[in-house]
Amino acid sequence: MTKIGLTEELINTRFAPVAALLTYYQAHEVLKPLETVTVAMKTIDFAPANKLLQVFVSLLTGCRYLSMVTTRLHLEHSLAQVLSNERFAHQATLSETLDALTLTNLVQLDQAVTAIRRSCSRSQRHDWRGFLWLDFDLSGMPCGRQAEGSRHGFFSGKKTPLGANWPASALFTITKPCGQTCFPAIVPR
Repeated sequence: MTKIGLTEELINTRFAPVAALLTYYQAHEVLKPLETVTVAMKTIDFAPANKLLQVFVSLLTGCRYLSMVTTRLHLEHSLAQVLSNERFAHQATLSETLDALTLTNLVQLDQAVTAIRRSCSRSQRHDWRGFLWLDFDLSGMPCGRQAEGSRHGFFSGKKTPLGANWPASALFTITKPCGQTCFPAIVPR
């Protein structure tokens, strides 16, 4: 059981939100499909599926490259304990695992990621008999006056012209699988 709260220690982990997310994922077995990827390599300290999970955690913690894992996650013992590990694997170990992936493993990994995405996606549970409203604005205007760094009406340093918004004639139709035609978006002037 993972507890999140105040402690007497100076620091437990810099990534408490990631630890909470991983705890939720483990409780609901969201990342279990990663175990279906069977990489043919020896297991010394970490199973291949666990190393794939650590690569995923490195992405969540902002590692842009695997070389950052050693410096960013090396001392994150509390975060590693959320994954039932004493520590994180060295970046070279993670690289070797990714290098060992065959085409079959890549297909398995793709299927696992698709299963994870489907289990987390709200669009999979959407009632498609009605509309799915998407709100988008390509005008380049900030959300409001309180938007961070906002300057009303400017996009890339240039004043947004009045006709830059989508014209009202930009309606498009979608044919549903049942054959019904609908107009999913109406852009006001």
